[in-house]
Amino acid sequence: MKKFWSILGVGTLSLSLIACSDDSGDSAENSSEDAVTIKVASWTFGTEEEMNLERLMLEEFEKEHPDIKVELDETISNDDWNGTLSAAASSGAMPDVFMIPQVPTALSNDWLMDLTELTADDEDFAHIPEVVKETVMHKDQVVALPVAQHFLGYFVNKNLFNEANLDVPQYGTDIETFKNAIKDVSDTPNGIAGTNHPFSIPDWYPSAVNNELGWYTFNEGTYQLDGQEFRDAVALSSDIISNKYGYETLTDEEKANFQGEDPEQVWQQGGVALKWDGTWGTADMLERLDFEWDFVGIPGGRTVIVNDYMGISKSSENAEAAYEFIKFMSFGEEGFTKRVELAEAEGKALNSLPVTTNEAMLDLYFDVLEVPGVRLAYENLDNAITEPVKIVPGFAQSRWEAPTGVAVDDKPNATINELIDAFTRGKLKLEDYSQQLDALAEQSYEDAVSKLE
Repeated sequence: MKKFWSILGVGTLSLSLIACSDDSGDSAENSSEDAVTIKVASWTFGTEEEMNLERLMLEEFEKEHPDIKVELDETISNDDWNGTLSAAASSGAMPDVFMIPQVPTALSNDWLMDLTELTADDEDFAHIPEVVKETVMHKDQVVALPVAQHFLGYFVNKNLFNEANLDVPQYGTDIETFKNAIKDVSDTPNGIAGTNHPFSIPDWYPSAVNNELGWYTFNEGTYQLDGQEFRDAVALSSDIISNKYGYETLTDEEKANFQGEDPEQVWQQGGVALKWDGTWGTADMLERLDFEWDFVGIPGGRTVIVNDYMGISKSSENAEAAYEFIKFMSFGEEGFTKRVELAEAEGKALNSLPVTTNEAMLDLYFDVLEVPGVRLAYENLDNAITEPVKIVPGFAQSRWEAPTGVAVDDKPNATINELIDAFTRGKLKLEDYSQQLDALAEQSYEDAVSKLE
């Protein structure tokens, strides 16, 4: 897969940590006196009462690194993450380590340290999948680090297909087989929907049928929203809606045929055959579901990756300690091994896939959460794509937020997302607006890029 662009990264945080390093190599008592200090902002640590896996990992980090202490700082607010980071930067109180909601925003604000030298000879960093490493690059510099990883795609209820004497969709199935599977298994009057909803199809479909395209057609700084692949994507989404194959687009009367009060409950009760979701839910599925299921990704077998990211502040005086902390909490083998041990010992769910191609780390993970389709997704990383929400400049505008000047229902100036929704519901024709849509998406991207130059 070609690079989306040469930057990326993000996640989000809202707590602060402090780590300290012992230069003397003496006793633990001296270590606490000679420690260096870093601040880390992250939403992932929850409360002391919850004592989630991240807090347990934090304690282990301090044990394994007696020269580093951790102090939580909640001055970066979840309600206005970028705003409070900006305020911290202006007042000279920037955390050393922080989660990044949008990497382009962090770059345009000049918050991020160049981590190229820190990562250059690090074996753990070298094992990060190449497609993910590309997402943390900007102008040939490493500007962020991936701290969590998930795959997007479909989960299949095998029982529904077996009971209907239909072939169960497999990982990497072709697009026609996928379409027919949704159609053939659907039985709305008897409470069976082919899928949960059709709204993600315009995002993944183009990359599934054309290796030169990425998510929502984006690749190498351009969109192809006026191309055949996007037209076919909208047509499939529209077909699922009009033929009542998607649970979430059914009427209330039709939904009354299903068990469950919401889409997730309907899936859990066995009423959805192919559910669009992320692998963050696999631990819960293994515990909760009483039917056979698997992860089958998207048609064609391209792995769709979603990462969270952390950065180190340009103003940090303790970058090496900050880097060791991030690595232990995410892609480093030492830390990940401890994470698996803690999860098993404390009954905590592993809430991220390994951000690595290290086979030993992957084996550790799959010994705990064995999902065959997820393993296959790792085997297909050479042709993977990355969801661009956190990493491509202006993507939120290009995909959802930019006003189009087109009237839809009672909206005189519908957004891009509202326009695409109107296409899928048959209210407007894509071919009448495709060139305008493509130009607007590319302009949103170029405007965002210009702020980084």
